Amino acid sequence: MPKILFVAAHRPDRSPSQRFRFEQYLPYLKEKGFDYDFAFLISESGDKIFYQPGNYFIKSYIFLKSFMIRLLNSIKANEYDIIFIQREAFMTGSTLFEKLFSRSRAKIIYDFDDAIWHFDVSEGNKKFGWLKNPGKTARIISLADLVFAGNQYLSDYALHHNDHVVIIPTTIDTDEYVRHEMRDNPQPVCIGWSGSITTIRHFELAKPFLVKLKEKFGDRIEFKVIGDKSYKDNFLGIKGIDWNKKDELKELSSFDIGIMPVPDDEWSKGKCGLKGLQYMSLGIPTIMSPVGVNAEIIQHGVNGFLASSVEEWCEIISKLILDAGLRKKIGEEARKTVVERYSVNSQKENYLRYFNQLLGSDKK
Repeated sequence: MPKILFVAAHRPDRSPSQRFRFEQYLPYLKEKGFDYDFAFLISESGDKIFYQPGNYFIKSYIFLKSFMIRLLNSIKANEYDIIFIQREAFMTGSTLFEKLFSRSRAKIIYDFDDAIWHFDVSEGNKKFGWLKNPGKTARIISLADLVFAGNQYLSDYALHHNDHVVIIPTTIDTDEYVRHEMRDNPQPVCIGWSGSITTIRHFELAKPFLVKLKEKFGDRIEFKVIGDKSYKDNFLGIKGIDWNKKDELKELSSFDIGIMPVPDDEWSKGKCGLKGLQYMSLGIPTIMSPVGVNAEIIQHGVNGFLASSVEEWCEIISKLILDAGLRKKIGEEARKTVVERYSVNSQKENYLRYFNQLLGSDKK
């Protein structure tokens, strides 16, 4: 039975990148004869500290513990047929562990879904930014036997450093993602955004058009922000709520319209449209900025909408607020798109095929 070591930063069900890139495929791989271990670094208790400011002594302990976990993984690397590295093996600019893994008998798959060769560090760890080295992404790619890129933009970058690159889109388990309740004629209409503490700055891009919509529709609309419980906006009546896996589908199901504004920059071009795909999978009419893969996912006016200017956002959302039939029609097409092109069921055979092909190839 082939054995895989999945190497990632976070525990299962914690990180969207991990959940929607490989964790949801694990039962299928198991069913098809693969065994696996999951080697993550940051525990639930450590997670509460690691991404907040301060607590440097405890962060140092987490760092040292993580180093020892990866050292043990490296020592045992020859026990595996494939080592699957999601984004990076360790949280600094070093590629030590990727190099050690590549020297083992195991084949290396490298998976990434963001333009992580551009510098980005969480607010809570800006003082440690000097430990990061975005250039490590190219080095890891060059060490891999196969690279899974989340979209064409990422694939184009990876191909500069490795000839063995395939595009695996970020996918949704549409058997799990079923809307809790259908809101046929809701009052008020809920306009929702989902993200995290690190991406709340993207929601700020929506403020100019949300203010105009509030002035126009008043109490006929409401807004919901998921992912940052500290976020507040009194004029819009927003008090952010925390994300948790248990309530995720219930909270997303309360959206009547989903928005995904992102800046038109190099980092955003590498995004894989996850939040929009989550809305769409639940039959929620979705508006995205036409940046990167968003313009591939959305067929404007058919399965969703693309908007750039404040005026475009206001016009599209206004139409959806006033027309429940349009919301239903667009939502149904959105769900269909995800099922056909961005679901686990639509991609799982490809996913398995790449693992099997790699096992039959020679080590680089």
